[in-house]
Amino acid sequence: MSHLAPVWFKLTDLEVVSGEGCWVTTTSGDRYLDFTSGIAVTSTGHCHPTVVAAIQEQAAKFIHAQVNCYTHTGLGKLGATLAELTPEGIDTFFFANSGAEATEGAVKLAKQATGRQNVIVFAGSFHGRTHLAMAMTTSKTSYRAGHSPLPSGVFVAPFPTSVGLGTQEERIDQCLWGLKHLLLSQTAPAETAAIILEPVLGEGGYEPAPKRFLEGIMEICREHGILFIADEVQCGFGRTGSFFAVEQSGIIPDILVMAKGIASGFPISAIGSTSEIMAKWPTGSHGGTYGGNPIGCAAALATIDVMRAPGFMENVVARGEQLRAGLSKIAVEHPVICDVRGPGLMVAAEFRDPENGSPDGARVAAVLAHCRDEANLLLMNAGTYGNVIRFMPPLVVTEAEMEMALTAVGKAVAATAFSES
Repeated sequence: MSHLAPVWFKLTDLEVVSGEGCWVTTTSGDRYLDFTSGIAVTSTGHCHPTVVAAIQEQAAKFIHAQVNCYTHTGLGKLGATLAELTPEGIDTFFFANSGAEATEGAVKLAKQATGRQNVIVFAGSFHGRTHLAMAMTTSKTSYRAGHSPLPSGVFVAPFPTSVGLGTQEERIDQCLWGLKHLLLSQTAPAETAAIILEPVLGEGGYEPAPKRFLEGIMEICREHGILFIADEVQCGFGRTGSFFAVEQSGIIPDILVMAKGIASGFPISAIGSTSEIMAKWPTGSHGGTYGGNPIGCAAALATIDVMRAPGFMENVVARGEQLRAGLSKIAVEHPVICDVRGPGLMVAAEFRDPENGSPDGARVAAVLAHCRDEANLLLMNAGTYGNVIRFMPPLVVTEAEMEMALTAVGKAVAATAFSES
């Protein structure tokens, strides 16, 4: 591995050779229960046979069919299928390769559609690694450090976290006031093309946006002609127990960004909007060599078929309830876990010192290491302070596998209990 760039942060040093369902196998033959899903990507599990078959069949027909040159049949099929799944009015799609590309494309679309130049993001956001997406990312300085100057025209509004001063209702009021203040003090409505938000913050700590907060944002957008972009790169495609997280609040965004779980691991992403908004995107002003790759489209269509099968979404909801209930029991015995939250299988356990309330990232790191080394369970952290364990297993996780993970986490929390009140 000496010829690989060292820039990647490594969760483990495991070398894997295969994956099946919720499990990965290393070169030494050890098996690990993978609750990372490749960072919430392998929605149908590793190498789901339906997805594998679709990729194999498509690879024999077309590997690359460039969209500018000709139109392969998968484009129309995937577009029509997404139009059935997405919120009302989202009926026209652009395909790219990654979440960052789709996020940047969505902002470009909003700027063209409105004739405005600025964008508002929220504290705790993560929108990608490219330059504009970095400028829009506020969850950790490590994602931005050393890459300045970043693109201008990005303004940050407060987000009502689950843990904080006052009640959450008070925090929602304060954050909506902060957003309105931002429009009066830093970026005028006439300059603001879009407000973009992850309906459940990802890297920011698996923080669900409260329904009233989303409604307040939409009211502000409608008042000022600002477009609302829902970044569902991580929380979309069944992760929260519905195809898209916005469905649970009744919010209909102007632009919807999709990636990660859309194709069970094959790199493809999408931007969805209304035909009216998409029509304002000048022909030729955006594109990409690999966007809408035929294998990616086939993988996405197969993934959607699996997810539409009877009982699939019900399993996501049931396993999420099982996970939250199990973590809540652990929290009763170990008050270092101050909050258990998140819809579906996008679940967080936040760790804070029970005496002074300070974030306990060290405890989280110890728990993750114990789970990996003692129980062959792979988990990741999240949050600005690294004090949140995020649970993002494949959506096909079974009741037995979930119980295995909860047992491992319970033992890890107990084993790392250096001091608790």
